Amino acid sequence: MPDRTPVVILCGGRGTRLREHARELPKALVDVGGRPIVDHVVDLYLAHGFRRVILAAGYRGELLAAHVAGREWPDGVHVECVDTGADTETGGRVLALAPELAGCGCFCLTYADGLADIDLAALLAFHGAHGALATITVVRPELQFGVAQLDDEDRVLGFVEKPRSERWINGGFMCLQEEVLARLDGDAVLERGPLAGLAADGELRAYRHEGFWRCMDTYKDAVALNDMCAGGAQPWLAPAVHAAS
Repeated sequence: MPDRTPVVILCGGRGTRLREHARELPKALVDVGGRPIVDHVVDLYLAHGFRRVILAAGYRGELLAAHVAGREWPDGVHVECVDTGADTETGGRVLALAPELAGCGCFCLTYADGLADIDLAALLAFHGAHGALATITVVRPELQFGVAQLDDEDRVLGFVEKPRSERWINGGFMCLQEEVLARLDGDAVLERGPLAGLAADGELRAYRHEGFWRCMDTYKDAVALNDMCAGGAQPWLAPAVHAAS
């Protein structure tokens, strides 16, 4: 049930590849459409019925805490900011939240810099149905460059502008059983040892998302997301949010 499942958002990043845009802000507070990107991520979960959100803060975490304290949240929604260390790896940040997650059974996990039109309630239901310890959302990102189409004799038949990759990558929206915490340590990079170990043990499943997905990894990504907003498009908004806007 979304309303009983806590959500962890990893907000510790410095945004080093966003320096022209972020300056001294933590990456989670970089604006997209006039609001910090983390607000868009939180609101996506709230639109799908989730009611408890934990922000795993790191670099300049005091700014994130002040932002959370200054925003008026809907009735029944609890958003808290927890300091998980300025230089802690992703797995270590999740492990630091073990006291807050005790007894939850299952929790959702994502990053503060990824936006998608994903149905998060459907993701949680998928996770609950297969019985494995972990689920990651996989996506096929839009390639940065156009692609030349060639025939067997190397004739160029045409070009496709920024097609989708044929490969699936980790899209960042995850569901984890509480038992996964026992596989973490303070130095763990979640995306390496822990997830790789779950995969090796047959305890990791993939939820395929074919819709909109974009990660704000670079200054160029931030500009692209802001351009979408300026043009009146925010494709990551859940239908319930669209209806209310």
